[in-house]
Order: sequence, then C-alpha cells, then structure tokens
Amino acid sequence: MPPKPRIAHLAGSNATIQNSPPLVTSNKARGKYGLPLLTSPDGRPLRFDALRAQRLAAPVTVYVEQFSAHPLERDAAELYGPPDGYLDSNGTFRKERRDAGDKPVYEITLRPEDGVYPLPYMARQADGQAWEEDCTQPMASEQQARQPFYPDGSRLFEEIDRLGVGEKGIGNLISGRADIDFYRVVPSSGYTKGLAAKFRTDVGDGDIAAEVRGRDFFPYRPYHLGPAPPRPALARIANAVQRVLASGKYAGAIWTQGSPRIEEAVYWLNLLVDTTLPICGNASQRPHGQLSNDGDKNIVDSVDYIVSRVWADESGRNRAGVVLVQDQQVFAARDVQKADARPGGYVATGGHGGILGAAGWEGPAVLNYLPATRHTYLSAVNLTRLPAAVMGHSAGGETRVSIKDGRGDVLASAIPKVTIVKDGNYTVDDYDDDPSREVDLLAQIERNLAAHPLAGFVVEGLSPYGRLTSAVRTRVMRRAAFSGMPVVLVGRGNAEGFVPPPSPRPFIGGRNLTATKARLLLMASLMKFGSVPGAVDPGHPTSGEVEAAQKKIREYQDVFDTH
Repeated sequence: MPPKPRIAHLAGSNATIQNSPPLVTSNKARGKYGLPLLTSPDGRPLRFDALRAQRLAAPVTVYVEQFSAHPLERDAAELYGPPDGYLDSNGTFRKERRDAGDKPVYEITLRPEDGVYPLPYMARQADGQAWEEDCTQPMASEQQARQPFYPDGSRLFEEIDRLGVGEKGIGNLISGRADIDFYRVVPSSGYTKGLAAKFRTDVGDGDIAAEVRGRDFFPYRPYHLGPAPPRPALARIANAVQRVLASGKYAGAIWTQGSPRIEEAVYWLNLLVDTTLPICGNASQRPHGQLSNDGDKNIVDSVDYIVSRVWADESGRNRAGVVLVQDQQVFAARDVQKADARPGGYVATGGHGGILGAAGWEGPAVLNYLPATRHTYLSAVNLTRLPAAVMGHSAGGETRVSIKDGRGDVLASAIPKVTIVKDGNYTVDDYDDDPSREVDLLAQIERNLAAHPLAGFVVEGLSPYGRLTSAVRTRVMRRAAFSGMPVVLVGRGNAEGFVPPPSPRPFIGGRNLTATKARLLLMASLMKFGSVPGAVDPGHPTSGEVEAAQKKIREYQDVFDTH
C-alpha cells in the first residue's frame, strides 16, 4: 500500500479556526457541588449540558439503548441484528431477555486510547466557583485568564478526525487521507509556564521556554488581552514557511489564521515563498465546536484539494499559487477579501475573477480558472530572488539596508514601513492649497526619513483610477516620492476598475489590487529594488532627479502589472 501524502499544518495568529467557545462549568458539576445552575431566560435549569471533548482516564463500560441513534431506526427493526444483551429494571445486564420490560442494549467498552469523547465539563475555579467565561471574572488580568485557542493544530485535527462525520457517515476525514505534521509559526496561544512539549516548531522539536503573549503567540480572546503580530512578524512567517516546504517532506501545506487577517497572510506567502507546492489558507467565522462552525469543513476541503493534485501542471508544479479554501470555494490569494462575519462571507476582489474552482463537493476538487499573475516559484519578489541588500533613503541620503542574513532568511529589520492613506472627497480644509496643513502625512514622511529607510505609501483614491481628490494631497505625495518613498495609487474599497500607471506624476498604478494587498506588494518590492532615488529638494526636483525616479518606478510598475 503506498504511503499517504504528508501535509504541513502552519499555525497562524488570532485564529478563530483554532479557537473554542469558553469552557463553562456544566450543570452536572454545579449540581454536584451545590453551585447555582445555568438557567434559561424563564429561570428554569437548562435542558442539556453542553458536551466538550475530553479524555477518559480509565476504560469504562457503557450500555447504549438499541435504536436510539435515529428516531426511525426502530421503524426498520427487521433489518437489524440482535442487541448485545438486555438491562432489567435494576440496571443489571444479561445476555438473554427475562422480562418484557428489559431494555435491549449494546455493550461498549470506551478506552482512553480511543480518543476524546463529548462529556459534561466538570472543572471549577480554584476557589470552588463555577467557570462562567475565559477569565475568573470579567476583565481579569492575564494571570487570571485561561487561553481558549489551541497552541498548535494537533488537537484541532484530532477532534475533526474523532468527532467529525462525513457525508458517507464515516469519520477520520483527515487522517484517512493524509498524515499531518504541526508547526507553530505565529501561533494563537502559547505555553506561558515553559512546559515541555513534543511538537514541531520552525526551529525543531524539544522543550519550550516560557512564551510571552504578544511576542510568541497572538490571541484575540480574552478580547481585552488580544495582541496582533507586528510588522517584523512577516519575516518570521516567510522564513518559517519557506524552510518547511523546502524540506522535501510534504505534498503541501495548510495555513490557518483569523478570518479578517488571513487574506493578507496568504498573499504574502504567494509573493515571498519560493515553492512549487500548494499552500491552502483556512479560516473560520465561528470557533471550533460552536454551532454551525465552518472551519472544520474548510480544513478537510484543503486536505482534499492538496491530495487531489488538481493544482499540479504537467511537471507537477503548483499552477494556482496560494489559495484560500473557504466554504467549498477555492479563491486566489491575490483576489480574496473578507466581506462579512458569516460562513460564505468571502468575496473575490477586483471584479475580474478570483474564484478558481471548488473543493469539498461530491467528487474531487476542481479548478476552472488559473491566475495569470505571478506567484510562489514564479514570483519576482520571492525569497530566492530577493537580494542580500538594497539601497534605502533617509534624511542623511542613501543608506545600505540588509535584506537577508547568511542563511538566506529575510531579516525582521528589513520589512519596510508602508502606510495606507485613505483619501476622500471634501478633504481639504479650505479653498487655499497650503500643503503644510497635511500634518499627518508630512509627519509620516519625516518619521520615515528618520527611522525607515525602506518606506512607501499606498493611497486609496477615487474609483477606478485611484486619483487623489485634491491638488494639495497630490503635492504632498509627490514630495514623498521624491523623498525616496514609492507611492502606489489604488481605487477605493473593492474597486472593479484598473488603476493604470499614472503619468507624468511619479506614482505607481496599483491595477485592481485592494489597498491592503497593494501594501504587501509594495513592501516586497521595496526589498527587491530598494527605495526610489531621492531629490535634494523633494518639493522641486531637477529634471535629472525626475528621470532617475521614474526609471526606478518603472521597475516597480512591472511588478504591479504582473503580480
């Protein structure tokens, strides 16, 4: 029998898909310990406890009533074999029926090695009180808060395998198709006590030092304690994923992250990771285990997509780039955007495609369209094609900026600073044209010159051509461009038109990219080409300085036209 494909799971930040609803003490425990019961609005105790996946500590024998799995099983009783035995009115099990009132049952021995079982949650707080939420009390400190996110994907995938049921009534929906290794890249939770654990990381297996919220892991719950990864984390993400997929062990990878954030991460991977293997992004609009959770199905569909090899060209290389597999649709990473917090809440941006095919329906995954833009191993700005160093621009003039270390990893310090500027009508303060009033933009330009030798701007202007609404702001952005900071123009929102290369202004046309995607492409391009040559007087560049800037901007424009 041929070995199953092996897939890498890559844990990203703030991931609802790796999150669970609060572990609330059950009424079973509340009744046992004399605590106030959970009640419905009319004050009556809840009919059922919520069951949470937990492990048995020892084998236990249970008796399951025959014909209790479906209300119409008994209607076809003649099709069924006999039960294992019968329980009398005292609960005694016998192989043979002795009385008409004896209940037919199946005898089952449940063992710890079987996996998790749905059971009432019996835990209480240290002071004996019931758990009502993630924290010991509302707005508690980090020391008084539990972590609802899973530290890596292993428990999530186990529960999907153990408790998930496919359309044919069978489980093991992941392990039946592939073997999975688990990596914590920018995970959503961490080991704050430095517990020893055996799992794969981007640096190997072994013991873990105490991890710090906001540095080593990034949750969004409890909401008052929720950090997000900083800009330098983009280097960590690209380097880790590149190393994993370059190992030669995998048929592909699955990246999981928070639903409003994953659209940027998958596009970043699409631009930076030099691989011929497929990468699928997955997110969820509802936590794992919550009613109508969509994340479990998305993960199973990604496994099916990777195993199907529908993504492979005649040479076995990935022809679709990085994709987001959501709600049985396959989105191109460049063109996907979250539009609403509900299953089905993703849309294709740009107005010209973006949904490549489908996965998770009856039969194998299918691709109906392929992106014409460059991606992964074809990308002009992937890790392999980035230089070791480029020239940046600061207040003191040109400065050398290291991009990669001796191993070929992108340096965290190399990730450029790109600011999104939202432009709108009726922006200028008055009828004059005094640029000094644009204090926020001028301050950012000065800050970039002082601290960020690789920096730029993305301006979200009018649809569809990305034009700024005022001559004043145009002059300020022109000043930024001749201060070494490339400026990209895009249309507002999810624009369907294309922003062409602006002329004669020293700007870059963002085509049909959203502002968030254009920001990422500009960051990657800055690491590829360095900054735009600056002018001695950015407000009044010479013809030679204009020509030098335009020459560099054309290099940028070529990338924006093809990525």
